[in-house]
Amino acid sequence: MTITGFTHSAKTDEAVQRFEIFTGSGRRRDWSDEEKERIVTESYDGAMSVCAVARRHGLSPRQLFTWRRLARRRQEEGSPPMFVPAVIEAVEEPPASRRKIAAKTTALRAGIELEIGEATSR
Repeated sequence: MTITGFTHSAKTDEAVQRFEIFTGSGRRRDWSDEEKERIVTESYDGAMSVCAVARRHGLSPRQLFTWRRLARRRQEEGSPPMFVPAVIEAVEEPPASRRKIAAKTTALRAGIELEIGEATSR
């Protein structure tokens, strides 16, 4: 079939508007683990967006995001779980005249307070 005989619609008298030719090997590329690690590291440095890094290396952004997710998963599996130390402080005892009122509100005052940097969440 020639290019002039190719039509992309049902009408036979309409010419082709766009014609693409794909070059290259036409097969799946095989990336070494070192290449993948280098590309993933480059995508995390912040100089370019993840999509720009993918285009630069001839990847689809979806493929690079998959490599990043797998790298995070491997890193999480190899590291021990991390916990934040908890500090438990005693609540001050109210004066004798206010003990009856304080007893009713103790349940409301009990809770968790998180301090992250300068922010406090209760």
